[in-house]
Amino acid sequence: MKQLTDHIEIKNDLFNITEQHFEPLALKIFRFQYHQNPFYRQYCDSINIQIQKIQQLEQIPFLPIQFFKTKEIRSLDFEPETIFESSGTTGSVTSRHFVKDTGLYEESFLRSFNLFYGDIESFCIIGLLPSYLERKHSSLVWMLNELIKRSQHPQSGFYLYEFEKLKEVLLQNEKARQQTILIGVTYALLDFFEINPIELKYTTVMETGGMKGRREELTRAEVQQVISNQTGVSDVHSEYGMTELLSQAYAKKEGIFYCPPWMKVLIRSEDDPFEIHSAGNITGPFIHGVINIIDLANLYSCSFIAIDDLGKLYKNGAFEVLGRLDNSDIRGCSLLLL
Repeated sequence: MKQLTDHIEIKNDLFNITEQHFEPLALKIFRFQYHQNPFYRQYCDSINIQIQKIQQLEQIPFLPIQFFKTKEIRSLDFEPETIFESSGTTGSVTSRHFVKDTGLYEESFLRSFNLFYGDIESFCIIGLLPSYLERKHSSLVWMLNELIKRSQHPQSGFYLYEFEKLKEVLLQNEKARQQTILIGVTYALLDFFEINPIELKYTTVMETGGMKGRREELTRAEVQQVISNQTGVSDVHSEYGMTELLSQAYAKKEGIFYCPPWMKVLIRSEDDPFEIHSAGNITGPFIHGVINIIDLANLYSCSFIAIDDLGKLYKNGAFEVLGRLDNSDIRGCSLLLL
């Protein structure tokens, strides 16, 4: 059966994709995953999808992200090289992403970093991810660990709760005019700068989201304002990624995210999960709704995922994250208890 070999050709084309070829490749991946992912096929069949009629991005069924918590989402039968797991409170059910090819994940985030920031060896990469380092199987820790190694800077590394040491490194790098990226979970960045306000000129501060009950929930704009007040940086960058994805979007200014060429955000209606809009078919400058994500790097799981984040999608494909969709407001997205 041809679908059994399609993934090799797709994988070779994945990171050289152009906007013109995104939709044809996405449709090819959809058909591959329909045939080779038993649970995704079951989901599509249960909502009466006729595969031969799927001819546009907006027609592709998006799998509700909640199923990553209860099902094994695999395209092809394989033994995973690793299993990424989401964070969660004690006793809660976490998402699991069965990763067939960790090299595919690494190529995705390395190419994205180069696309948005340039040569990794130009930077000192510092990770402030205390709660993540205390967990195994974090995709964020995997990514950051590889970026740290690739940077080859002697001060690159993870800092758990070593705030004094981190302060010294940042001050040394500032004095040396060393370009630095401080990537941190939001509550840890707020904790650090609250104790250690530092004027930063050569350091990019990047928050990855997440209060996890450690602090009062703040909007992204409020977080960025607090950090800006304590560091003097005009723009706090953001990374948008999750356990269920093998790609990331980045925001360098005002919380407006851009995707790499193999990733795309669409918007679904809060009232009708099957009413889906892409950037190319919205009539105004932007549209509000709930975020759907196409991540073509998710070749061996599912590339089409209905996320539970509210968002705003612009005509140029950029997007903002406006908050979480309350469970009581999810209508029809998880129609099935499969």
